[in-house]
Amino acid sequence: MENDNLLLKWEEVYKKGLLSFWILLLLYERPSYPFEMRPLIEDISQGTISADDNSIYRTLNRFTEIGIVSSETKPSNEGPNRRYYHLTDKGCQLLKRFTERNIRVFETPLVASRIESICPKIFQEEVL
Repeated sequence: MENDNLLLKWEEVYKKGLLSFWILLLLYERPSYPFEMRPLIEDISQGTISADDNSIYRTLNRFTEIGIVSSETKPSNEGPNRRYYHLTDKGCQLLKRFTERNIRVFETPLVASRIESICPKIFQEEVL
């Protein structure tokens, strides 16, 4: 029970930090408007991250203020105009550097072998 509580707290902090990554990764793939982002984030994170619309809007506003995301309004076939967000060049560079420093490290043999020792056969079972 204590481990479950510790795990939940750890995952909460971890997932809050990763929301920024998933939003930037999504915007790297294509411009998006906030309402459609929630299910897309859940999809590309394979269900590990869920975010409410307010969190997404706050994150996008913060990213816009610091210049890593910009937006433009486009007409919609289904109601009012929509604000689409996309990465700026600065945002693309930030995402690339973050990924190189913090995500790609899991692919290195030194780290990958340690992960495999904790959760053996996890990848082999998924392939079969």
